[in-house]
Amino acid sequence: MTDTPGIVITGASGRMGRMLVETVAAAPACKLVGALERPGHDWIGQDVGAAMGGQPLGVTVSDDPVAAFARAQAVIDFTAPAATVEFADLAAQARAVHVIGTTGLSEDDLARLSRAARHAVIVRAGNMSLGVNLLVQLTKRVAAALDEDFDIEVIEAHHNRKVDAPSGTALMLGEAAAKGRGRDLTEVSDRARDGMTGVRRRGDIGFSAVRGGDIVGEHDVLFAGPGERIVLRHVASDRRLFAKGALRAALWGQDRKPGDYDMIDVLGLAD
Repeated sequence: MTDTPGIVITGASGRMGRMLVETVAAAPACKLVGALERPGHDWIGQDVGAAMGGQPLGVTVSDDPVAAFARAQAVIDFTAPAATVEFADLAAQARAVHVIGTTGLSEDDLARLSRAARHAVIVRAGNMSLGVNLLVQLTKRVAAALDEDFDIEVIEAHHNRKVDAPSGTALMLGEAAAKGRGRDLTEVSDRARDGMTGVRRRGDIGFSAVRGGDIVGEHDVLFAGPGERIVLRHVASDRRLFAKGALRAALWGQDRKPGDYDMIDVLGLAD
């Protein structure tokens, strides 16, 4: 692995972007070499540390990803689907590890990321925390152990500024439950309930989303059977855990073979 890999943060002015800038700048195992924002943003041309209201970090905010990626060994990206797929192509050309925390990606977006992963390392996860990825593994195992007499519901809660639902983490958990039962989530997913929906279909995996206040992230997986309920739960109280996980992924990806990875790979939790 490169001794001190250079890392670029996309969407530097956002809530996660700022957290990532702080986390990378403070880490001795890497160096912050770039901070990106969309063209026309007020931060363009400013030192990213000063723009955040702190001490200068010696990194100027830019709207030129090509130049930024050319001097980087990794890109950490928590932006929006349209931006992420563009960044994936450019990161692949630069052979930089692309760590993706963006959610709300479509099937077409995922196909484009898979093409980019032929040329560079992509680590993509709806959630970068150790605890959530342990919960994913537990969900898969519990789903495999219980039959369809147990209904599965993924219940998630986030702050009122989150724009996509279900959350990327909720979908990770739903995928894990479906895999545990040997099913395709697209065939058993139940996301919309309003009005006279009829009874719940046996084997469906339901999703419920709560949006309010400043909730960082809460996820429950409910297994509701006759006479008993099992609830697996994860509560995040500090966004730094996502930034630390993303940085861990960026360092893990150095000198790996090109491919499409996730945090289960990074944390060594794969079956």
